[in-house]
Amino acid sequence: MSQFKTLLASILGTVIFAAVAANAQPAPSPPPTTPYGAPIGLEAAKKVMTAAEAEAVKNNWPMAIVILDSTGHTVMLHKLDNTQYGSLTAAEDKAVSAINFRRPSKVFEELVAQGGIGLRSLALRGASPLEGGIPIIVDGKVVGAIGVSGGTSVQDGQVAKAGAEAAK
Repeated sequence: MSQFKTLLASILGTVIFAAVAANAQPAPSPPPTTPYGAPIGLEAAKKVMTAAEAEAVKNNWPMAIVILDSTGHTVMLHKLDNTQYGSLTAAEDKAVSAINFRRPSKVFEELVAQGGIGLRSLALRGASPLEGGIPIIVDGKVVGAIGVSGGTSVQDGQVAKAGAEAAK
């Protein structure tokens, strides 16, 4: 009987270990080390806004687009015609997330989608778990962020990316 208990305990331990290993999630990536730079100026922000707005208009997507400087202050805000009012604050939340955490807001969306330990990101104040916020990086430094809302998360991300790439 003692050998049976030992065998049963061994099997049970193996099953529990396998279950825990199967549910384990990869360790989160460390915070970005990209330093903050001087705040984006109006002319550079106009260039970012023009590219983002062109992408939204090209696709006929009513969007709210906000550009923050590296201190988190608004430099520009555009609301295209027929954009829902809630998109204004959603776009700003996405940009704030991108500037404060120096990473795209999509990172938080993906963490939440994983469930489990990824849900803890919902407790981070200012971390919008929606795609559409991207840091604006110039010469290896975060000079601002763009936030976009009004379409699907993927559409918001596409417009934000077009804007952020114009700063390079």
